[in-house]
Amino acid sequence: MKVVRGLLDRLILLAAVVAASCIPSFIAQYRQRLGGRLDQVLADLSPFQTIANRSFGGDLSALIRYHLASRDATFHQEGQALQQLIDAAARLRAAAQGLDTDLAHQCLYLLRHPDTQLLGATWRIYQPGFTLTVQGIEFALITGVIIWLLFLGVWHGTAGVTRLARRRTRGDEGQRRRAA
Repeated sequence: MKVVRGLLDRLILLAAVVAASCIPSFIAQYRQRLGGRLDQVLADLSPFQTIANRSFGGDLSALIRYHLASRDATFHQEGQALQQLIDAAARLRAAAQGLDTDLAHQCLYLLRHPDTQLLGATWRIYQPGFTLTVQGIEFALITGVIIWLLFLGVWHGTAGVTRLARRRTRGDEGQRRRAA
């Protein structure tokens, strides 16, 4: 049993370090996809900004209010769509700013503010890679060791509970024999 645990122990550590070393490349690909979406939204807003510059002193909110105040249903819907573009740009800018930090904080940001659609889209085309930077290597080793320590805790915790259960079972059997 010790040999199996020792082998499993090393395999878990190795797998955890390898898996953790791929996280920086996933985040880089996520950031590229996020940046692409932001660029597209800004490009879509550009003609409306030009109209706002000409007719509303550059105030895009005034252009949106003008659209929303219209009795023409199509024009009103365009105002709603334009507002959605503005909201998307703000959300994407905030995400890009939240990810403009070190690797550990990028992971924390993604855990606290997951964009499931963007995460899923990134995952579907994700190409695993290793980031050979000091920060990437440190992250992989630290995360791998944490996962390995969790495995050891579960392994030893389960073994301890099993030993305790056996002792209780043996103790109950001994009491029954004495009573009989």
